[in-house]
Amino acid sequence: MEKSLLLSDFKRYNFSKINFSTLFKVFILHSIPGLKFITIFRATQHYRRKNRLLFYFFYLWLRRLKVKYGFDISYRTQIGKGFYIGHFGNIVIHGDAVIGENCNISQGITIGVSNYGEKKGVPTIGNHVFIGPNAGVFGNITIGNNVVIGANAVVTDSIADGKTILTASTIILDKDLSPYYIQNPSQ
Repeated sequence: MEKSLLLSDFKRYNFSKINFSTLFKVFILHSIPGLKFITIFRATQHYRRKNRLLFYFFYLWLRRLKVKYGFDISYRTQIGKGFYIGHFGNIVIHGDAVIGENCNISQGITIGVSNYGEKKGVPTIGNHVFIGPNAGVFGNITIGNNVVIGANAVVTDSIADGKTILTASTIILDKDLSPYYIQNPSQ
C-alpha cells in the first residue's frame, strides 16, 4: 500500500506519522470512524488486484464498517489523497464517482448518479472541496477545485473553480399546518 497516500489521510486528522501507537489510537482507543474507514478502504483498494485473500479480508471488514458507521462508499470509488470524513452517518458515494485531493465531506451527503437526460452519470469532484451536511451532488457534472457546497444544497450543474454554493433562504408561511403532521396527539 502506498504509504504517502495513507499518511496524507492521517495528516488530515492531525497525525504526523503512522506507527503502532497511532493505529492503536485510531482503531482501539479513540476509534476515529472516518479515519478507520478510509484506512480499510485504502487497504481494500490496494489488495484488489495484488492479493485476493487479503482483498476479501479487508473487503469484509469494509462492509462491516459500512453498516457500523453508515458509510456507503464503494471500494471502487476513486478518492484522492487527504480525504476527510467529518462525522459518521448516512454518507452515500457512488462507486464510479471521482473525488480529488484534500476533500472534506460531512454527514448525510450523497454523491450519486443521474439515470436520465444529458447529465446521465456520476459526478467528478475536484481538489480542496468541502461538501456540507445533507448536501447532494448528482449527475455527470464536474465540481471544480476550491469549491464549498453548503448544508442541504442540491447540485445538479457543473460548478467552476473557487465557487460557494448555498441553499435558498427559509420560506415562512403564515399558516398553522401542524395538525396535518401531528397524528393522534395525547390530550
